[in-house]
Amino acid sequence: MNDTSGMRLANRAGDAEIRQAWSWMVAYTTVMVHVDVDGKPDARIRLAATLADRFMATLIGISSCILPPYPAEGAYFVTPELIDEERRDMAVSLKRAEEAFRNLAGPGRTRIEWRSAIEVPDDYLAANARSGDLLVIARDEGPGGICRTINPGTTLLTTGRPVLLVPPGVDTLRAEHIVIGWKECREARRAMADALPFLHQAKAVSIVEVCEAGMEASGRQHVEDVAQYLARHRIAVASASAVPAAGGAAAELIRCATAENADLIVTGAYGHTRLSEWIFGGVTRGLLAGSPVCCLMAN
Repeated sequence: MNDTSGMRLANRAGDAEIRQAWSWMVAYTTVMVHVDVDGKPDARIRLAATLADRFMATLIGISSCILPPYPAEGAYFVTPELIDEERRDMAVSLKRAEEAFRNLAGPGRTRIEWRSAIEVPDDYLAANARSGDLLVIARDEGPGGICRTINPGTTLLTTGRPVLLVPPGVDTLRAEHIVIGWKECREARRAMADALPFLHQAKAVSIVEVCEAGMEASGRQHVEDVAQYLARHRIAVASASAVPAAGGAAAELIRCATAENADLIVTGAYGHTRLSEWIFGGVTRGLLAGSPVCCLMAN
């Protein structure tokens, strides 16, 4: 799609006032942010709090941890007193996490909740995801293993909610220019629909399909259809293109986001299970490993 086509789509999307009014009809009412008991989630909490303010949403902090499995053999002797002591320590850690969350979110905030338990972190987040429109988590797995923190890949594939993955140190998300990484699959459609609150407030949206050699023509048709779909939702589309996968889809999406000064990539999370192991496609694996900007993913 050339620049003229992009401007035509932007004009069809309507003026800023209409788009702003439309955006309040499609919004996140609850933003849930994961708080590590051992890590440093300060930046992520500030980002989630800002998003809750933007969408006039309730902010929920969530954290959990569990006792590690004890060795079945050896000199390590486990007593009920030791278990009780470790559970008290975990309760103290969760209380500290709550205090940090509330302080960073702002003491005057009224739409705020806290949830914590001594449970497996991945399972606890998946169960409580029923209460969140948007989950905000770290892109990287925190310290402590499965007993102390969540696994981002597991969150993507088990919660049934859009997940915003935040790179280390990122504490703001303006999302004025968004890159949609398109692929002809269910996950991409789900991610785009889940991202509509962000897309309605964006100043510009770029759609990119990274194609295999010889598939550029069909790729262009795909992204043009997506651009028309978004225009009908009164969302301005700046460009829509199909590009060859020379350096890999994830690398190309990161390159596009960097070149266009975008700070949010929207794409599907492609994966499946095999013998209890999560197997990710290349684009999901690549973005999880090294995206410098936030990624909104859905499965």
